[in-house]
Amino acid sequence: MDGFGGTTLRIDLATGNIRKTATDPALAREWMGARGFVSKILYDEVPRDADPLGPDNRFIVAPGVLTGSFSPVGSKIGFGCISPATNGHADSSMGGHLGPELKYAGYDLIVFKNIAPEPQYLYIDDDTVELRPAGHYWGMGSLDLEKRMKDDLGKDFQIATIGPSGENGIVFSCITHDFGRQAGRCGVGAVMGSKKIKAIAVRGSKGLKARDLPSLTKLTYDIIQRTKTHPNMAPWQKYGTAYFVGWSNERGCFPTRNFQQTYFEDWKGIDGEKLVEECLISDKACFGCWINCGKYSKAKVPGKPDKYVEGPEYETIALIGGSCAFKSIHEVAYANNLLDNVGMDTMSGGSTVAFAMECYQRGIITKDDLEGHELRWGNIDDFEHVIDMIVHRRGIGDALAHGTKGAAEKIGKGTIHFASQAKGMEFSGYDTRWYPAQLLSYCTCDIGAHHSKSWAITADIELGRDTIEGKAAVVIYLQHLRPLFDTWSCCRLFWGEIDVSPEEHVDAINYLTGWDATLEECFKMSEKIWNQNRCHYIERNGGPGRKFDIAPGRHLTEPVPDGPAEGKLVGSENFEKMLDDYYANRGWDVEGNPTREILELLGIGYAADNLEKVGFLGKPIEGGVPAVRGRKLKPMAM
Repeated sequence: MDGFGGTTLRIDLATGNIRKTATDPALAREWMGARGFVSKILYDEVPRDADPLGPDNRFIVAPGVLTGSFSPVGSKIGFGCISPATNGHADSSMGGHLGPELKYAGYDLIVFKNIAPEPQYLYIDDDTVELRPAGHYWGMGSLDLEKRMKDDLGKDFQIATIGPSGENGIVFSCITHDFGRQAGRCGVGAVMGSKKIKAIAVRGSKGLKARDLPSLTKLTYDIIQRTKTHPNMAPWQKYGTAYFVGWSNERGCFPTRNFQQTYFEDWKGIDGEKLVEECLISDKACFGCWINCGKYSKAKVPGKPDKYVEGPEYETIALIGGSCAFKSIHEVAYANNLLDNVGMDTMSGGSTVAFAMECYQRGIITKDDLEGHELRWGNIDDFEHVIDMIVHRRGIGDALAHGTKGAAEKIGKGTIHFASQAKGMEFSGYDTRWYPAQLLSYCTCDIGAHHSKSWAITADIELGRDTIEGKAAVVIYLQHLRPLFDTWSCCRLFWGEIDVSPEEHVDAINYLTGWDATLEECFKMSEKIWNQNRCHYIERNGGPGRKFDIAPGRHLTEPVPDGPAEGKLVGSENFEKMLDDYYANRGWDVEGNPTREILELLGIGYAADNLEKVGFLGKPIEGGVPAVRGRKLKPMAM
């Protein structure tokens, strides 16, 4: 198949059997790879009562249709499983070079099942595919292991690793590659660790065949020429995502002290300017990228060894820097390196520590719980100690290993009120009390709260931050568009920041594969994935769906205390109205359950049958499914 490696790997870890089959052209055409493959395989193959960390879960590695092509920047690869954080569909992507390398070795999809008897790693060198012992690597940090394996195997191998966090089942563990690229969300690293897979090492030399290489080349050339002078190019190249720290702070959505505040008074010490001035060593790019937004940095914290890290990115600065109240970019970068090496998502990891810091502030967690230590805002020693407790699940660290929702359920004492999460996954780096569309985005997201699936901050600004009118339709549009980039496996910054259109992405897909795909078809596919994931979640967790689309108490009942958003609050009444509007626009019933009409329209009537069996098929919509499910708006990408 043009544009694809051509082979699928099925690996039974219990027996060590590795089965190679030709990648199904019909599967590729319908689901396009990565997020699409993950959704279909999880829905079809994982028992609804399967333990996310047990043998019946699947661990899936899948590049997308554009991975390995040079337009528009097909650098990504997806990982999927049932999430130990949310007990629902999980897909998480990373950039770097692993995805293209896997396709160049000839592979489009890897599906692991069961659990290996001993730690192993997957070795791929073109046609050679082996499970190899990894006991001598077990316990190593993610960054340390990648260097060790490149020394052992060769520097031309692309390697993905987990750290001790993933080995120990911390529900927000990540997968690391290229010394700083992470598949961070949903706990995919914990599932990889539960399978006893320590790493994946790939070397490929086969390349990809494009159906119409001259047209693909011309499209790429034209895009490069047009975008290299785009006004957003210079700041993104200089600062990367750290460029957004001041922007968010000034607009009253920067999480501060565990989302107690939305403006950080010491933000200038942790913003992109400070990063470039004091920490930057060099820019760094993913495969085929001409933005080079990655920042390779050096952290210098007095009394501690110097550390090297890619980043910190905006989300890390927000959820470690602002939410834990660090005043120095060096401390943020040091903490970034620490979490990268133990194998924790810096977003959920930072938020979990910030949650614990607020518990300490309120006297709910004490020094007795912290092995005699304190847990003060902005203290790097306290941060480092509690992370070690979490990784090794000592004392209160065992509760925090479940993330903020799980920890709040174990600690009690009203702490769920200030756990900023949805469906068990922590909010990304934006407060929502002046941003109702973003609150709705988090609470309805199919994988749990994540800006990647629908970043609606600029939609709130454009339509008015004090109104809820029209927000639901915009959120749905974004929830169809943004996840397309995770299915295609290309970087969304090119769409959001330098105006590479979705139509150009579809053109690239057709030139690469010889398909006749349309943007309308791709949107329908994305909507199908979203609905299938919703059905899967309800089938696993019961229903109705509405009972899971819950906003944290703080974000509904506590007005912002100070800063640009002082006094702002969405409120419960407005939030419930937005949910009603959202469900109506999606073609779901008022309880948030998908209806047979919408599921059959999308070609997944089997999901309607399954929902009916468990008693949560949506009641028919009066007047039928709405003709337009979402409204187009062009916000920034983040």
